[in-house]
Amino acid sequence: MERARIAVAGASGLIGSALVRSLTADGHEVVRLVRRAPRGTEEVRWDPERGQVDPAGLAGCDAVVNLAGAGVGDQRWTEAYKRRIHDSRVHGTAALARAVAALDEPPRVFVNGSAIGIYGETGERVVDESAPAGHGFLPELCVEWEAAADPAREAGVRTVFTRTGLVVARGGGAWGRLFPLFAAGLGGRMGDGRQYWSFIALHDEIAAIRHLLDREDLSGPFNLTAPEPRTNREITAVMARVMRRPALFRVPAPVLRAVLGEMAGDVLGSARVVPRRLLESGFTFAFPGIEDAVRAA
Repeated sequence: MERARIAVAGASGLIGSALVRSLTADGHEVVRLVRRAPRGTEEVRWDPERGQVDPAGLAGCDAVVNLAGAGVGDQRWTEAYKRRIHDSRVHGTAALARAVAALDEPPRVFVNGSAIGIYGETGERVVDESAPAGHGFLPELCVEWEAAADPAREAGVRTVFTRTGLVVARGGGAWGRLFPLFAAGLGGRMGDGRQYWSFIALHDEIAAIRHLLDREDLSGPFNLTAPEPRTNREITAVMARVMRRPALFRVPAPVLRAVLGEMAGDVLGSARVVPRRLLESGFTFAFPGIEDAVRAA
């Protein structure tokens, strides 16, 4: 994509902040969506949970990227927090999609976040973008989240969904918590360790989003995961080796359920997800293996 004006929601998050750095480094103009009063022309006020955004702030944008949403792993899943997780994604996406559709000159592409949680528990079964949605809170949330983008798609805007896996990065997400544990020698497998974790290096996550922004022939869902998911047991061994620390501890499943509540299902569940459409589109991973990704982080 030539020098463009790109609106980014969720610009302060792990993925959003890295994407903004990448875009600005290449000379693109980034408009950040913020929840407070804007401090300049490069900020637009919005309230994702209430589904409110100023459409005028998106005028002239070549692309809109929505990565906003309350952190799935930030708190125990009370009913109130589950509602916040839902509203921050579904209402925010709907507001942006409506605003995009209403513009006289809409952007060329709308990239909306999603997650591999849409597939639910897959066990050892390998799944790609053709797999149906699973059952439970996260799969049902992801289905509704993606459907909320319909106004943009129906208005003829190329719409892409980034179904992201576990991002390997020191600055946040699941690995942001794992690195300190392993550094302290407190790392270990979770449950029986046989569950598959579908991961992606932060570098590759940003490169994939840039790839999807640039390729005008690509739309619909794309799994943003490395080509070969690994089990929790294998990942634990890699973390211990790379960080040169023992991994003697094991967190039993009942303890995880007691501490995390419903969210424990996401940690103990198995999701063996592969990026078929991304690979078919010609994308090349810089850090395809788990050891590559951990060392890069």
